[in-house]
Amino acid sequence: MFGCECFYRKKMDLLPLSDPEPFSLPAPLPQWPHGQGFSSGKLNLGELEVVKISRFKFIWSSNLEDKKKGVTFYKPVGIPDGFYILGHYCQSNDQPLRGFVLVAREAPSKSEATDFSTRVTSPALREPLDYTLAWKSNDGREGSLEGCGFFWLPQPPEGYKSVGFLVTSSKKPKLDKVRCVRADLTDRCEKYRVMHSEFSFRVWSTRPYHRGMLRRGVSVGTFSCISDSIPGLELPLSCLKNLDPSLHGMPNCDQIHALINHYGPTFFFHPDEIYLPSSVSWFFENGALLFRKGDSVGEPIDVGGSNLPSGGCNDGEFWIDLPSGDQRKTIKLGNLASAKLYLHVKPALGGTFTDIALWIFCPFNGPATLKVGIMNIALNKIGQHVCDWEHVTLRICNFAGELWSIYFSQHSGGVWVNAYELEYIQGNKAIIYSSRNGHASFPHPGTYIQGSAKLGIGIRNDCASSNFYVNSSTHYELVAAEYLGDGIVAEPGWLQFMRKWGPTVVYDSRTELDKIVHVLPVMLQSSVKNFFYKLPVELYGEEGPTGPKEKNNWVGDERG
Repeated sequence: MFGCECFYRKKMDLLPLSDPEPFSLPAPLPQWPHGQGFSSGKLNLGELEVVKISRFKFIWSSNLEDKKKGVTFYKPVGIPDGFYILGHYCQSNDQPLRGFVLVAREAPSKSEATDFSTRVTSPALREPLDYTLAWKSNDGREGSLEGCGFFWLPQPPEGYKSVGFLVTSSKKPKLDKVRCVRADLTDRCEKYRVMHSEFSFRVWSTRPYHRGMLRRGVSVGTFSCISDSIPGLELPLSCLKNLDPSLHGMPNCDQIHALINHYGPTFFFHPDEIYLPSSVSWFFENGALLFRKGDSVGEPIDVGGSNLPSGGCNDGEFWIDLPSGDQRKTIKLGNLASAKLYLHVKPALGGTFTDIALWIFCPFNGPATLKVGIMNIALNKIGQHVCDWEHVTLRICNFAGELWSIYFSQHSGGVWVNAYELEYIQGNKAIIYSSRNGHASFPHPGTYIQGSAKLGIGIRNDCASSNFYVNSSTHYELVAAEYLGDGIVAEPGWLQFMRKWGPTVVYDSRTELDKIVHVLPVMLQSSVKNFFYKLPVELYGEEGPTGPKEKNNWVGDERG
């Protein structure tokens, strides 16, 4: 399964690094309102109780000349009495120390809740039977172990799973240094991002395979070592599973409002933005119409969307459109004064994190701008459509209520950005830059190319600070938090509208694109044509988006 490989290292690679301080947010965390398990420091997963450890001690480093390729391995320190290590931690050398591993113990028994007919008598945690040496480094000196890093996979007893590797600088660790977890308390794990790669040996971060607000996989924070010499090999680790049906670590209503008041980001729109956001109610009040297939006359929409058809699916029977005439021109521009963020709060990673999805609505999405080398070509219609729903997601760690990362939605994809990579405007409130016309979200100002940045050909996403902004910490509405139970959060009528927020209009975009190609230098025409062929189909016509609840990330995890 694993190969033990050695390779030469320069002496500088063997020097231990000083133990770094963990990354801290710009401002201290507040005292959160009283609740059940949120921000208590410990979380109950059913038969296991876990604590997040973010203090580490250096073990070994692949401190290569290229810092971007180097990684360091740590063991957790400051472990509470009675808790056990499940694995060690690894991260890249080119970033602040920002991570965690979980340590665990068997949860205190609750005799009144014990069902003896289904009770499992095997302990939740057990020592491994032995270790497998997965890989070791070597400084090139025969018979010397000085400066080596040894990677050990615990061999679990039957009915148990390993959830992390151990790293040592010399001999095999003692069996009591780690615990394996009973199989029914674990879930499937997957490789996430490559952190280190040399020869056929790679180090990956890991995450639960099953993710989303209804899934129970819990990230342990450990890494995995995998050999490329055996393609398709199943990951030798598992993650944990939260079997507590109450998800007691999730925030209550008071805590949700405290979180958004403390972390709510400010959304900045480009200074040349024409198509600004508005509230949904303003959009309805100012002339938005509901159309039904076969009817040429639209129906005014109630301010709360109560007359919109609810449920069902996007079957093309209904859609929303703008009014005609001058009113159409006015409503396209939006109304910044009424704009707000619509919040969907949901469990993430088995309820050990909270995702707060912040949805923003714009009545119109403007046409795109094409970049070809040093030329910028404003397109006439391509990229425009009625209504635009965009979002970012704050991921909050439920152990202490700490902002962990933000997901930036960008057209058909997006990216997670760690808290230490964000810009902050006040305290722990991050900045979101919304791109001109398209309203995609980015963490920093600048021009982002959707296409080939190397060739300099693509659709421009221009982001900059301006006087056009929405502060989500004060301008928001909580529209959904299903885990709190029925009736706790009153979902607005428009949220149940599963059809398109805009008509479908097909036109000959190819003619406009061909005109652009013909005026370009001959040397660029072939590259630009190839780029056009790769454009999303929706750019060749107008098609309104579906609402937030119809998106697959409403229930599932974010892409990326």
